[in-house]
Amino acid sequence: MSFGKMCRRACGHRKAALMVILLGVLLLAGCGRKSAALTVKPGAPPEVGVVVIKPQRVELTTELPGRTSAYLIAEVRPQVSGIIQKRLFAEGSYVKAGEVLYQIDPASYKAAYDSARATLDRADANLLPARLKAKRYADLVKITAVSQQDCDNANAALKQAEADVEAAKAELETARINLAYTKVTAPISGWIGRSSVTDGALVTTDQPAALATIRQLSPIYVDVTQSTADQLRLAREMASGIVKSGGSAQARVKLIMEDGSAYPMTGALKFSEVSVDQSTGSITLRAVFPNPKRILLPGMFVRAVIEEGVDEHAILVPQRGVTRNPAGDAIVMVVGSGGKVEPRVIKVVRTVGSDWLVSGGLKAGDRVILDGLQRAFPGTRVKAVAFRSKVESAAPAGA
Repeated sequence: MSFGKMCRRACGHRKAALMVILLGVLLLAGCGRKSAALTVKPGAPPEVGVVVIKPQRVELTTELPGRTSAYLIAEVRPQVSGIIQKRLFAEGSYVKAGEVLYQIDPASYKAAYDSARATLDRADANLLPARLKAKRYADLVKITAVSQQDCDNANAALKQAEADVEAAKAELETARINLAYTKVTAPISGWIGRSSVTDGALVTTDQPAALATIRQLSPIYVDVTQSTADQLRLAREMASGIVKSGGSAQARVKLIMEDGSAYPMTGALKFSEVSVDQSTGSITLRAVFPNPKRILLPGMFVRAVIEEGVDEHAILVPQRGVTRNPAGDAIVMVVGSGGKVEPRVIKVVRTVGSDWLVSGGLKAGDRVILDGLQRAFPGTRVKAVAFRSKVESAAPAGA
C-alpha cells in the first residue's frame, strides 16, 4: 500500500470518530434541557392558540385628511383714494375690530366736509324767510290782500328751500363718511399679516390688492373630505341598527398633527357639504376647534379622527388570524365540533386598531386560531388553548 493511500485512510478514520463524538454531545445536550416551544407527543393532536369571539361595544371612528382654515378672514381695502400718511399697526400682531390701521391724508376730505357744512348753513338761512313768507301769504290770501298765485309761489319757494336743506344734509353726511374713511379700520378682530403698502403709497378706492389681511384663528376650521362610498356605508349601517349615533347632535373630532402628535383639544363636526365634488367624488366636512394658543395655523395639513357612531355588538378578530384565499375573500381557521379545524369565510368591514371588524361569518363563541396556523390544516384534530401574546407570555418571567 502506498504512503498516500495510508494517509487518506487515516484521515477518514479521524473524521468518523469526530462525527460520533459530536453526535453524542448533541444527544446529551438534548436530554439535559427542555425546549421552550410546544412539543407534540407522537399521536397527540397539536396545540393551537385560539381566541373566543365575544361581541363588544366599539366606538367607530374614521380618519380623514384635511386642512385648517381661518374662522373669519377679512381683506383690508381703502374706501377712499389718497396718500398713506402712516401705518398704525405692527405686522403679525392682534388687532381689534374698529382699530385704526392706516391713516390716509384727510386734507381734501376735510375741505369737502367744511364746504358741505357751509352749504347746509346757507340752506338753513334761506329756509327761514321762505317759511315766514309762506305763512304771511296764507293769511293774506284769506282776505284777498294777495292773489292766490302769489300764495302758491310762496309755498313752492318754501318747499324748494326745505329740499335744499335736505340735499345739503345729505352732502354733509357724504363728506363726513368720506372723511371718516381716511382712517382705515379693522373690520374684524384677529391676527393681521404683513402690509402690502408703506407710508407715502398711493391707494385707490377700487384697487384689487388688499392693504393687509386679518384672520381670526380661535376658533379655527378644519375642512376634511370623505368619499361618498364611506358616507353611504355609514348611512346603511345606521339605518340597519348596526351602528348607533353617539347621542350628541355634533360628532366629536380629534386631530393628528403633521408630525404625528395629537392635538390636545377636541373639536366638533359642524357642517357637511350639500353637494358632491364631481372631480373627486367626495364630500367636504367642516369641524371647528378651539385654538387659544395658535398651534393651528391656516393651511396646515392634519388628519381628523371623526367619531361616526357606536356598534353595541361588534365582532372583532385580530388581523394576524385573517388570511385571504385565491379569490380574495377573507378567511379564518376555526376550531369546530370535535376539535377539528374548519376554514370560515368572513366579511370584514374595516380595521379597528389591530383588529378587523367582522360583519358576517362569525358568531359569539367561535374559536378562531391565532397561533399554530402552520399546523392547523382543515379537517385535522387540534388541541385548543387560550392564545397569549408575547407581552402576556413574558410578563410572569419579568415579575
